[in-house]
Amino acid sequence: MKIGIIGTGAYGLALGISFHDSGNDVIMWTKFEDEKTDLCNKRCDDSKLPGIIIPKEIEFTNDIKKAVINQDLIIMAIPAEYVDETMKLMLPHLNAKQSLCIASKGIENNTCALLTDIVNRYIHLDKIAVIAGPSFAIDIASKVPIGLALATVSSETEDLIKRSLANSNIRLKTTDDVLGVEICSASKNVIALAVGMLVGMNLPESTRAMFITDAIHDIKRLIDKLGGQGKTIMSYAGFGDLLLTCTSNKSRNFCYGQLIGQSSTKDELSSYLDHHTVEGIYTLQSLQQLIMKNNLELPIIDCIYQIVFNNQDPKSLLTLLNAR
Repeated sequence: MKIGIIGTGAYGLALGISFHDSGNDVIMWTKFEDEKTDLCNKRCDDSKLPGIIIPKEIEFTNDIKKAVINQDLIIMAIPAEYVDETMKLMLPHLNAKQSLCIASKGIENNTCALLTDIVNRYIHLDKIAVIAGPSFAIDIASKVPIGLALATVSSETEDLIKRSLANSNIRLKTTDDVLGVEICSASKNVIALAVGMLVGMNLPESTRAMFITDAIHDIKRLIDKLGGQGKTIMSYAGFGDLLLTCTSNKSRNFCYGQLIGQSSTKDELSSYLDHHTVEGIYTLQSLQQLIMKNNLELPIIDCIYQIVFNNQDPKSLLTLLNAR
């Protein structure tokens, strides 16, 4: 099958390698000419996937038309804040026969739109899927066992992705709860910020476990309120991804939260953001708006928001936990 991957970040590259290893033709798009040149010439990116060789058969391009047109499956693997503008570039080259799978995570600022909603602004595809789960890019590329949730209402798209991606290393668990998987995959980055803060304040595993458990209940309430299936919180996209993202130094969101908990200076925080994409910060703004829009009270999210954006003392997380 022909697979077009939009984005050459660590996750996009790892998925590209997996699709290639499963016998597909893979082309990947980046808007950066120097990045395309480096990937073509070096066949590696040690800043994103150290030690991983990119198969020579994977093609890289700056021409989005080439990456989209005539592909059986298109994978969206770019930061959430760029999905809208990228869809505008893709639109002239898409057709209703194609399937599109969103591997990006987040909720759009200002509109509170989920990523599937953004896609549907431009093309009303029935064949949309969302993929999420506990999977660092380096682990996918290293071909260790990985579990992912695949959400779609299209049996054709489900079958296509299963055939083109599933292999002995990747287990796909399917669901039709697209909304629930999107909420889980976006909110886990926000929760990871807070758990990182707890670690930065030298709080032990017991406190972190308490916080994660409370957060799971809050996310379930949000999914239910928005019309999804609360049980999705116990899937790979929910508990699985939370467990991974909230407990590992490989998580950029966790590490940034840790800096906040350690009372790092503004310069230190800015320096980290200059060199790392921390999607939880972008999503946190949207998540806070979404909660307010739906008249929900989720004190955990509000507390994280006040710490990140209004310089509230991270110790307020402890006050919140004690109050609950």
